[in-house]
Amino acid sequence: MNNVKLFGNTGSAHVAGREPKKKHGRGRRALIAVLIVLALLAGLYCLCVFSDIPFIAKWRTIYIQTAMDTMNHQWLATAFLPQSVIDEAMEAREGAMQEQTEHNSSENWADMGNSAASGENISEEDFYELFWEIERSSMDDYLSRHPEALEDGWENLYINEAGLDDDGTSIQTAMGEQVLAIDVPNRILLLRVSGSGYRGVLAVAKDPGRLSVENSAYLGENGQTAGDIAEAHNGVLAMTASAFIDEDGVGNGGALNGYAMSNGVGQGDHLGWSYKRIELREDNYFYIVDASAPVDERTTDAVEFTPSIIVDGQRLNTWGWDSLNPRAVIGQSDKGEILMLVIEGRLLDSLGVSVDECGAILERHNCMQAINLDGGTSAILWYDGEYVTRCSNTALPEGRTLPNAFVYTGERRQ
Repeated sequence: MNNVKLFGNTGSAHVAGREPKKKHGRGRRALIAVLIVLALLAGLYCLCVFSDIPFIAKWRTIYIQTAMDTMNHQWLATAFLPQSVIDEAMEAREGAMQEQTEHNSSENWADMGNSAASGENISEEDFYELFWEIERSSMDDYLSRHPEALEDGWENLYINEAGLDDDGTSIQTAMGEQVLAIDVPNRILLLRVSGSGYRGVLAVAKDPGRLSVENSAYLGENGQTAGDIAEAHNGVLAMTASAFIDEDGVGNGGALNGYAMSNGVGQGDHLGWSYKRIELREDNYFYIVDASAPVDERTTDAVEFTPSIIVDGQRLNTWGWDSLNPRAVIGQSDKGEILMLVIEGRLLDSLGVSVDECGAILERHNCMQAINLDGGTSAILWYDGEYVTRCSNTALPEGRTLPNAFVYTGERRQ
């Protein structure tokens, strides 16, 4: 019995003596696995942060610029990346800003008639000449299913499915864009623009004589939303115009940043050497000049920002603005049409776009002059009593209060 007990005890002691060795073995393997993972992560970090591989360098620059262009999320770059890497990414913009001073609109670019059809009677052929973008077969198909749209004739055709809760129409443009609204009395066409990771709205306003910059009623103290500014000035279409002083991201839009002119009255101080000014002159055409240049005496309305995107039909190098952000851009086509583009951003279904992508969109519409405006949470587009783009801050469905807005006058239906 003792032998059995001793044998049993010896066996138990033998097993108990081996278990710590197994635990030590598992511990070493776990430690090695952790070290391998850390080494791989360190290697991946170094690759992403310091690599000169074009694909990686491009997206590193986009990440840095996107973070640094925000008021409250710059830590996404500064907390994880060396300052030297951040500086290198932002220096690319400085070079592009220098190039901005070399491009200004020529004085004779507008030697052509605008496309706004005159008179109240518009035939079917007049319609397709005025709204040249529309793909005719898709329009015919839509009208065959909605004949009521033509009950009052082509001159009163009004189709509006541009609301945030609407799905848009089945009508397409020749460029493949979805038509959201056709407003013949006001000479307005609203289009859905979208691409990889973004969506927005392009408004094509056919009569440039209806456009002006209108101020907040409380400029100097408080701003107003784009819709409120538009409604106070008989507007049917409105978008962001000037930037404003926005300390710590809590500005109320009352303090204008840069120079602006509204109906011949100028306000504010001119911005620095790299900024541009877009002037709407008495001939109803846009001209882009350096912000430091004297204001042309024929100017009626103007704002300052940067960069210019298209000048005299030439799409400029804007590689310094590669960040993916909400954008607001205004331009003018070779037919004189006002192009008002707003891209939603910082949302789950729309991250935003680079300035260059905005240029590509406008180029499809034969844009001759275009400038980037204040974007971010200020980027917003309003049409016929409702907002047709979403603010990047979902807590602000009407967008931020602004010092002024580009307003296109007309008769509202809603």
